[in-house]
Amino acid sequence: MSSVAAGPSERSAPAERQPGPDARPRSLGRTLLVVILVVLVAALVYALKFMPKAGDSGHDNTGAPAAVPTGSASGQPTSPQPGGSGRAQQSGSAGAPESPQGTEADSGGPAAGYAVRKDPEGFQVAVAKDWERRPVNDAGQVRFLGGDFELVVVPGRDSVKDEGADPMAYQRNKERELKPFRDSTWSSASGLRRIDVGKQAMAEGQFTWQDSSGREVYVRNVAMIIAGRYHIVQVIGPEAQRDKVTEIYEQAVATYRTVK
Repeated sequence: MSSVAAGPSERSAPAERQPGPDARPRSLGRTLLVVILVVLVAALVYALKFMPKAGDSGHDNTGAPAAVPTGSASGQPTSPQPGGSGRAQQSGSAGAPESPQGTEADSGGPAAGYAVRKDPEGFQVAVAKDWERRPVNDAGQVRFLGGDFELVVVPGRDSVKDEGADPMAYQRNKERELKPFRDSTWSSASGLRRIDVGKQAMAEGQFTWQDSSGREVYVRNVAMIIAGRYHIVQVIGPEAQRDKVTEIYEQAVATYRTVK
């Protein structure tokens, strides 16, 4: 009986290798790392593009310029600085003005101790009853004197045609009665403002300076345009008696008008 030789046994194909249990977490970690890098790059780009640059302190968060404080005139004069000119000029509103009339006095008459004087130079004004009037001088000034105080009236010496129609500029740069202020090494100014009443324009201010004797004076001044000419009312007195200077000034301004 023939025997059949046993041939080599058939080997089965190797089984397909399956991924290990730790392969999937490594892939997920790489994905998360890429996402984080993308987010960081996007945040950096946003910061560079939209965040304010260093040195932009003059702007607020909306891009509009930050507000810059501005000063305004006050009723009190600026204190003069020792060793220098001490001059400080301010302009702007300083409360309700005492409105010079220039044509008609509506105050109902002067205060006690004052009387309205009709002057031969073509104006009338309230002056203390015991004050002395000086004749008009070469500068076109009529002066009323009373102790340490003085009222100066200039009834139309300068014309708008020659000096311009801006009473503020006239008062600041051209008015002769304020030349001591402009020339003094000790001076200050406050309450500089323009007042318009109807068609009448005027400018007023408060000043301090040292006069020729070295006395420190306080001065109230108004320059009014009436019929194309500048009319000036000015009161000068001791710097330490500002209230009295203001009283004299208010009486004069409230009653000043031109007369024929």
